[in-house]
Amino acid sequence: MAENFSVAISFKGSLGYVEYDESARKVVVNLGDAQGKALAEKFLTTPHEIQIPHETLLDFTSEKIDPNLSAENLKIVLTRLWEATGVHVDWSRPVEYVKAHPHY
Repeated sequence: MAENFSVAISFKGSLGYVEYDESARKVVVNLGDAQGKALAEKFLTTPHEIQIPHETLLDFTSEKIDPNLSAENLKIVLTRLWEATGVHVDWSRPVEYVKAHPHY
């Protein structure tokens, strides 16, 4: 059984998290702010054309990344979330703490 991937997020003073259900291939956004949740859900369930780096700083290819296909794809799309929506990915915040205490 695969373990789900989770990461903490925040938006305008509201804490939450994004979770990827490996078996269902589904991204779930848990955030108290309705606007932030809607923005994140739309962005994280839509395929994106992303420049993916390779061997050098000048070696990129444009690839279509669907965040619903794998946790690795979701992680790539999460790197673009803040710029596109204003929802911040708190990579270093312990997600288990946020799940237990979804507020500042």
